[in-house]
Amino acid sequence: MESTPVLLESKSSPINLLNEMHQLRLLGHLCDVTVSVEYQGVRAEFVAHKAVLAATSKFFKEVFLNEKAVDGPRSNVFLNEVQVADFASFLEFVYTARVEVEEDRVQRMLEIAEKLKCLDLSETCFQLKKQMLESVLLELQNFSESQNSKEESAAHPNVLPEPKAVAEAEQDPPDSPVARPSHGASPEVPAAKSKEKM
Repeated sequence: MESTPVLLESKSSPINLLNEMHQLRLLGHLCDVTVSVEYQGVRAEFVAHKAVLAATSKFFKEVFLNEKAVDGPRSNVFLNEVQVADFASFLEFVYTARVEVEEDRVQRMLEIAEKLKCLDLSETCFQLKKQMLESVLLELQNFSESQNSKEESAAHPNVLPEPKAVAEAEQDPPDSPVARPSHGASPEVPAAKSKEKM
């Protein structure tokens, strides 16, 4: 009798794998690539793992798959026109799936994601930019609505609906000439009133 297959799936394994790879990179263990980044005279070197970079960036995947056997255990990749801080943030993102950057750097992170062909970072930047834009539009809409209500109240400061007249009309008995609508009232009504007063 055959037993039914069951699925063994770990929800924490992908996170644990990322965390472990990140720790290995920070400690410089098992790193097999050095990425040299230079922008406007500022230069820095970052050690990383080819497999992680290739799995997260089509740019690096193409570079590593097309490179010839080199002397020594470690490859070198040179990147020009990429800011050091941006590449450091890129590395943190590909190793942890998260990175904290200033709002004004989101566009630059999107540009580096497109340059390095990192789809996950591109999508993350697009989503964040969309949320930021929606937030700004909502603030503008609220501001506009508050300005419109201020302008309306300034344009009509003493014009209020006349509940007092309505209330007085309701208090008068139905037979009273005051309770009748003015456009439907006959011309004799004022005369009748003046006769009563006399």
